Amino acid sequence: MNSLPEQEPDQDSLQQASVTPAEPVSSDSKLQAPEVGNAPLEPLPPEEPLLFQSFTLPEPPPPSVRIPHLGHLGLLLVLGVFGLLVATIITRSALYFHLFGISTIDKAVTDIHYTLGSEAILYLWTFISCLIVFPLVWRRGFFAGLHWNGATALHQRKRMFGTATVCFVLALTNGLLMPGPSDAPIDKIFRSPGAAWMLFAFGVTFAPFFEEILFRGFLLPAVCTAWDWAIERSTGKPAPPLDPGGNPQWSMFAMVGGAFATSVPFAAMHAAQTGYSLGPFLLLICVSLALCWARLSTRSLAASVLVHASYNFLLFSLMLLGTSGFRHLDKM
Repeated sequence: MNSLPEQEPDQDSLQQASVTPAEPVSSDSKLQAPEVGNAPLEPLPPEEPLLFQSFTLPEPPPPSVRIPHLGHLGLLLVLGVFGLLVATIITRSALYFHLFGISTIDKAVTDIHYTLGSEAILYLWTFISCLIVFPLVWRRGFFAGLHWNGATALHQRKRMFGTATVCFVLALTNGLLMPGPSDAPIDKIFRSPGAAWMLFAFGVTFAPFFEEILFRGFLLPAVCTAWDWAIERSTGKPAPPLDPGGNPQWSMFAMVGGAFATSVPFAAMHAAQTGYSLGPFLLLICVSLALCWARLSTRSLAASVLVHASYNFLLFSLMLLGTSGFRHLDKM
């Protein structure tokens, strides 16, 4: 039985099949969001800011703002007055209860617990107040506003320690050429039991940190900014612009003048400890100039803190060796 011959598909039928549309999609149909557990997905709620984010991560200041300036220095002094009031109240309360066996101001002046204790209270109260107030004023962190730049100081640590060593050699030379009084107030405090070790710890930690915040963190940049502002007003010469990070830059004359203007009150603050003698006063001015150089050349407040702490460490280490571990203070 003969099979029918195979027939090739008609080309017209193929073309009709290729253009035959699939099942039409209703115009009323809409894209539906996928469902999970037969429940439609809901949009995520807006991300909430972190707790205290406005305090810890404030907005940077406008580019035209130079901080800190003299107004900020005045605000710091106001906070310091409140800190002094708190320290006075606590000291008076301690005298009232005869703490450490001291009941009069005259004895408290030469007692290490009261001298260092009241100073520590003043520093800490003022510092905590600064951490709260200045970020709100500057709209940036406290240490960022003071140009702390700890990484820069760490990178320059050998150079900064070398600067402290130069200041230490200068102190030894000054002691030979222009020695201070043999019975200065600081010497009386050292003779108290355990005072030397407490002064050692305080002198390489608290004192450098807080003194540098006051003098090289606030006073120095404020004076430099005011200096350039005065020159701009009097001569029309514009002050150096802010750097790309919004930080102030100063002219060479402003930095030199600001360094001297900062060093005189720095030396005056310590003058009472050495009986207002000329030799130690001049030494402190030279040391302060070195600290100002460290702050300005590195643009890092941490650098001047490192130099200050290293300088004090070298001085106390020499005293430690010369008195056999502070056991023979009569050899000082």
